Amino acid sequence: MKRNHLLSLALSAAVCAGMLTGCNGGTPSSSTAGGSAAASGDTIKVGILAPLTGDAAQYGIAASNAAKLYFDQVNTSGGINGKSIEYILLDEKGQAADAVVAYNSLLEQGVTAIVGDVTTAPTIAVAVESASANMPLITGSATAAAVTVDPDTNTVRSNVFRSCFIDPFQGEKMASFSKEKLGAKTAAVLFNSNIDYSVGLKDAFIAKAQEIGLEVVATESYADKDSDFKSQLTNINAKAPDVLFCPDYYQKVALIAPQAKEVGLTATFVGGDGWDGAIEAINDSAMIEGAYYCSGFSADDTSEAVQKFLSDYKAAYNSDPNMFAATTYDAAAILADAIKSAEEAGLTPATDEYKAAIVSAISATNKDYVTGHFTFDSNNDPVKDAVIIKIAGGKYTFDCKF
Repeated sequence: MKRNHLLSLALSAAVCAGMLTGCNGGTPSSSTAGGSAAASGDTIKVGILAPLTGDAAQYGIAASNAAKLYFDQVNTSGGINGKSIEYILLDEKGQAADAVVAYNSLLEQGVTAIVGDVTTAPTIAVAVESASANMPLITGSATAAAVTVDPDTNTVRSNVFRSCFIDPFQGEKMASFSKEKLGAKTAAVLFNSNIDYSVGLKDAFIAKAQEIGLEVVATESYADKDSDFKSQLTNINAKAPDVLFCPDYYQKVALIAPQAKEVGLTATFVGGDGWDGAIEAINDSAMIEGAYYCSGFSADDTSEAVQKFLSDYKAAYNSDPNMFAATTYDAAAILADAIKSAEEAGLTPATDEYKAAIVSAISATNKDYVTGHFTFDSNNDPVKDAVIIKIAGGKYTFDCKF
């Protein structure tokens, strides 16, 4: 995640409507960038699925903007094999059912691959639906293990990939970081029982904590619609943990942190990448001062690739990219490289052979992108470094790679 301090994604639905035709409803938005490739009229259709409205819109707008940015850059550079990428962007509102409807619309429109979805439940729904068509699907932000591996059959979804870390990875990392870097001996966990993302991180954190001797002294849960957490926090405070692992999205973190202070909790907050945006969502950033979370990207990285991405995104959207933008930019780049392989093989876009070639090429990825050097493991999950972000002085700051 870009070092989250770049979360001025206050691109509202109104801004979205101004930038993206068909941002409302499920109406597809289709756009082709210029250059010689566009002039030829020969295109490769690619879908982009994201929540452009609803509770997860901040993530979806950032992710879809990044994908569009990369495809526009490809087109401006002449396209792929003389063909431009025609991307079709659909708003699924953060809902699994709407995501399936949007996927079927993309299928009918002849897309050859899809970037997305963004959050876990819609992505899993589309992953299930896409299997029969072997539709190449790469998400930049859906982290649940079930995205790429069917939990009922323990079978890898061969057509589905991601450029972000999985939930178990983040949970394990934060347990190890808490013990090794923060010196924690005890931990508590407060999680959202209705969100797969939160449950996945919780399970991995607890399992890793048990493995490494980090004692979990309290585990409390809440429902997604809850807004009062004082009872759970009071129970946790009674155990005086060194760290409190709170694996949820920034909106909930912004509610939980002030209430934790009210009950006198002094444990260090640690979390996953869903914390991106917490500073902007909370009235007083002092409530989360000193917290740490796992991220896939830091804007403090001085590499040419990162700095160019930051500059290009800012120029295109007049805002700074967050982690979801960075990882989805990489997802689009990985997909474009795979499409190039299918084109070099002389195959026809949207055919079964073309899709199979894309899937094969993504599996064989071994290359540097903005968020790191990528290869994929046997579960179609990326093998790359992690970044730990610390909230200090009211800002997102790079702490370390871990």
